[in-house]
Amino acid sequence: MNVQRRKEAVAILSVISNSALVALKLTVGLLIGSVSVISEAIHSGMDLVAAIIALFAVNRAGRPADADHQFGHGKIENISGAVEALLIFAAAGWILYEAVQKLLHPHPVGAMGWGIGVMLVSALVNLAVSSALFRVGRETESIALQADAWHLRTDVYTSAGVMCGLAGIWLGQAVWGVNLAWLDPLAAIAVALLITRAAYDLLIASARDLLDVSLPPEEEAWIRHYIARLRPTVRGFHHLRTRKAGATRFIDFHLNVEREMSVEDSHRLSEVIACDIEERFPGSSVTVHIEPCDGHCRPTCAGGCLLSEEERRMLQE
Repeated sequence: MNVQRRKEAVAILSVISNSALVALKLTVGLLIGSVSVISEAIHSGMDLVAAIIALFAVNRAGRPADADHQFGHGKIENISGAVEALLIFAAAGWILYEAVQKLLHPHPVGAMGWGIGVMLVSALVNLAVSSALFRVGRETESIALQADAWHLRTDVYTSAGVMCGLAGIWLGQAVWGVNLAWLDPLAAIAVALLITRAAYDLLIASARDLLDVSLPPEEEAWIRHYIARLRPTVRGFHHLRTRKAGATRFIDFHLNVEREMSVEDSHRLSEVIACDIEERFPGSSVTVHIEPCDGHCRPTCAGGCLLSEEERRMLQE
């Protein structure tokens, strides 16, 4: 199975699993009157919307560049991640409101065994699906799939929290004879706070590439070290610029070579460099600008000069 098909297959799996969990949680939550279970249904509803957005983004981002999108469609994955984060914020606000209302106007929770059971099923299903999403998302560097994975992994933790809250209520009634119904809305508030934090982290991660932030320092350091190893054929480099859109890295820089190098040789050198960088970072778009070196380092290229002081003086003579 090729990369695009793997991405689409795991995105479809997320849509199917979330659809089933929304229906299950909402049915049980309404039957037993648990705001925390209903809040989890709303959370899974947001996960379902996010999964559909991720599926759309993965499909669109996989299309090749065209006349209207000459740098490809990769950024749609970042937009997808940002939209998913905003949806989580909205869900968290609704859950907080409902939980506070139940704290102010409490009512008993019934048939808690059903609530505990559906939360256990939800946690196990989402753990399996999120693990698959994380694996494929990281292997293919898909921000949309990783965003969807974080949605579901958060759902694992929140489902566990709701399950513990319902178990506490049941124990209070069955063992100690006390009413601990306040644990249900309290668990819902914990759910809201947890997913708010996840939404913030997801929004920051998605927005970075939309703002054309440079590649991580360790990746740029690899590129600099690689170019430096090409000395003496390469005499220096400057204006290194990097960014990322979806899974595609864009890397361009100016390369200083000896003045006598032919156009053919310099072109062949730039092709070798681009191929080596693309091998290290698959799917990269590398642009190399060749410039002649005469030993006179301008401020823009002095920082990347690979020549010694003596070598520069010899070239200037």
